[in-house]
Amino acid sequence: MTEWTQHVLARLTEVSDVSEAFEQISLAARHLGFEHCAYGLRVPVPFTRPKTRMLSTYDEGWNRRYLDAGYLQVDPTVAHGVRSLQPVIWSDQVFRQTPQMWAEARSFGLRVGWAQSIFEADGRVGMLSLARSSEQLTDAEVLSHDPLLKWLVNTAHCALSHYLGESPLSELEPLTSRQVEVMRWTADGKSSEEVAAILGLSRPTVNFHIRNAIAKLRANNKNSAVARSSRLGLLG
Repeated sequence: MTEWTQHVLARLTEVSDVSEAFEQISLAARHLGFEHCAYGLRVPVPFTRPKTRMLSTYDEGWNRRYLDAGYLQVDPTVAHGVRSLQPVIWSDQVFRQTPQMWAEARSFGLRVGWAQSIFEADGRVGMLSLARSSEQLTDAEVLSHDPLLKWLVNTAHCALSHYLGESPLSELEPLTSRQVEVMRWTADGKSSEEVAAILGLSRPTVNFHIRNAIAKLRANNKNSAVARSSRLGLLG
């Protein structure tokens, strides 16, 4: 750990709210050569409307335009971030399917950028984006800053995520080990009769565990419970 990272962590221990915490992340981003930063947290449920909360130092005009135009749904950096831990560097190629969004972002001084995600076991995804108005990122800069950039992603997520959204597991009663076992086999496509034979249980007992799992997961049916438990990382 460097003297700088120790300093950032020390300042973060002194914050009392999300705005103060984000200010420290913003200062750290500027130390690494970026004028702006943004952090977003996506909660995986409900499936059709996953909740995303965002913080940024971008121009307010761009923030409004981004939301009003629905760019969150088509942003290629977000699409990349929800499925990969690999960083992405902004480029014409990255935004080839969204040229209008790319042109508008650059008009607000967001011309050079880097972003990386972090994944929680409960399905939440946090992503940190760093941006500046000029000076393209060189391979040498990315290579030299890579350890600090990765460190900042993790630090930002730890400092900000609990302010923006608790784990979706916090409101659910934990599944028992037997319920998890039954749901795993169910997720593999096994019928109640097959699960009963595999686990040495009766079919009514298996259905009893499935019904309890459905209730604990606040799902409407078995299929929904399987999908939800998988998305929330409960099946291991």
